[in-house]
This record gives sequence, C-alpha cells and structure tokens, in this order.
Amino acid sequence: MARPLRADIDLDALCHNYRLARDLAPDSQSLAVLKADAYGHGLVPCARALEGVAPAFAVACLEEAETLRDAGITAPIVLLEGIFSTDELAKVEALGLGTVVHSDWQVEALLAHRPATPVPTWIKVDSGMHRLGFSLERAASVWARLSAAPTRVCDLHLMSHFATADHVDPAYFQHQMRVMRDLAEMLEAPVCLANSPATLAWPESHGAWNRPGVMLYGSDPLEASNASSRRLLPVMTLRSELIAVRDLDEGEPVGYGGRWRAPRPSRIGVVACGYGDGYDRHAIDGTPILVAGRRTALAGKVSMDMLTVDLTELPEADIGSEVVLWGRAASGEVLTVDEVARHCETISYTLLTGVLPRVPRRYHGG
Repeated sequence: MARPLRADIDLDALCHNYRLARDLAPDSQSLAVLKADAYGHGLVPCARALEGVAPAFAVACLEEAETLRDAGITAPIVLLEGIFSTDELAKVEALGLGTVVHSDWQVEALLAHRPATPVPTWIKVDSGMHRLGFSLERAASVWARLSAAPTRVCDLHLMSHFATADHVDPAYFQHQMRVMRDLAEMLEAPVCLANSPATLAWPESHGAWNRPGVMLYGSDPLEASNASSRRLLPVMTLRSELIAVRDLDEGEPVGYGGRWRAPRPSRIGVVACGYGDGYDRHAIDGTPILVAGRRTALAGKVSMDMLTVDLTELPEADIGSEVVLWGRAASGEVLTVDEVARHCETISYTLLTGVLPRVPRRYHGG
C-alpha cells in the first residue's frame, strides 16, 4: 500500500479561476501564468486544461516553453524574463514564442536577428518595482527603435509590474499606474500591467492584456479580501492520513525539542507529511489542519516525513482518517493555503511551489 500523501489538483477549479480573471476584465485578454511548474501544480496538465480557455500562456524561461511545445501545446507563449543569451533567439523563433525585453543587450540581439517571421515583443518598463525593465526615460527610445523594425518584431506592448497592488494603501500603486498611463498615452501603446491582485482589485490597471498568476491556483493575493477574491476556488488539496494515534498525560512533550507540551491529557495523531514533502518546517503550534473534515491544529515541530496534530477534541479521528494540510476536505470544509502560510510567516506561493516531486499529483476534471 502506498504512502497516503498526495496533491489532488482540481483542473475545473483552475478553469473557474481563469474565467473569473477574464470576466473581471472583459475588455482585456489574459495571459495564464504557468511559470514555476504552474506554481507547483504541474505545467503540462494545467496548460492542457487551460488551452482553449486562455488565449495565451506566460512562462519564466525558454525551458518551460520547450516543455509545453514538446507536450503539444500550440497556444502563444510569452517569455516573461526574455532571453538569457543571444543564441536563444533561434529557439524563440523556432517555437513561435513571444519575448519580453528588459535590457539593452536584448534589444540589440533582437535587432540583429533576422527571423523568418517577426517576434512578438513586450517592452518591460521599470515603473517603480526596481527589478527588471527600462527607465521611463529610456522606454520611449526603445519603443521607437523597435517600432521602426517591423521585420524583426511585431505586436509591441508595454509591460510593467506592480510592487504593492495587493496592499490596502493604494498610494504607491497609484504612482506606478499614473506613470505607466502617461507613458502609454504618449506612445499610443497597448499595455500589460495587471498581475493577480491588480486584476482582482484595480480595474483601472486592466490593459490590452493582464497577467493573472497565483489567483489561477485559488490563492487570494490581497492584503484584505474583496468580493472577487472570495470567489476563488482552491486548486490544490494537499491530502494525507493519520498513520498513528497515541494518548499523552498532561505535560508530556511532542516532537523535536519538546516545543509543544500537552496542556491536559491529550490525544495526538501522526500524519504522513513533513518538510521532506514541502510542508513548511516553520509552521508554528496551532497551525490549522483538517482531520476527518474538522479543524484542529499542529502540535509540535514538523519532522522530515511526519507531523503531529492535536486530536483531543476529535474522538472520531483514528488511523486512516483523512488529513487535509490545505485545500478542500471530503466534507467540503476548506482550509486555504493562505491561512496556512500566515502561520508559517510566509506566503502561499512558497508553499504551493515548495511541494516536492515525491508527492504524487492526482488530476481531476479539466
């Protein structure tokens, strides 16, 4: 009998979340962001589920795009970080990809390349994230140079990334929005600005294209949820079972270092899941977990292959009972990955992308 831990992936929920992003911006098209193995959910299965629903995909690098093409995905694909060396342009052309340019050497490489068909190109502008992109002063000249080379590039768009679109305080988002609006109006350029939080909360950022990412996988990226983000459905359920149950006297410790001590006579369950599977070792005592469809809590430090939960208030729980680390239990009860992340002092992105390959993915729907 196999170890009971698995990640159930609900492809119907994935498509629901994409349609929500699309419907929130009816005048935009939306790139489905599939980087980092579709945020840990499986690059190819998620792309296959979304092909025909989403008009185009976005990935971080050429290797991810090659994987999709090798799997028979024919939809347009955009390289969000562009090329990493000039020799990648031949593959960009061969695979029919679009590319972001964020540095002068990438622009020079594009202009020196002689493609059989022009390459769809997105000019990355640093509007305040200060990570990738041309300064506002340089962006106009890059736009002019590429616009004058229609045999090299086509479908030019401006792209930028918001640093604080998830925050309640709108000040910095509004600053970035203002400078990008001014630049786009000056150049009469279509834009791609909205990430997941901007898609959900800032309609004024919706452009010719948007880039929903983590919201596709059911995670709410907003500092304060809104009516739209509450419609997201969890895509991954990290699911296991109890493999042992034991009774402890008051004061008895559990786990490495004895961090948790029984505050009363207690019943403890052992779950087949640990940091060797990607569950965060920084999870604190009290991190919520669903057992037999009911909420309980982590009790003690996470081990490599196991963790322990307090079953004192769950007399019905026993060996073989369902355990949901995040996602939807068989009872219908939902524990969001965002709530678990807060107890680990991290974000949902790290938990979802951190589920390791030894955890089998099981796909449903789509």
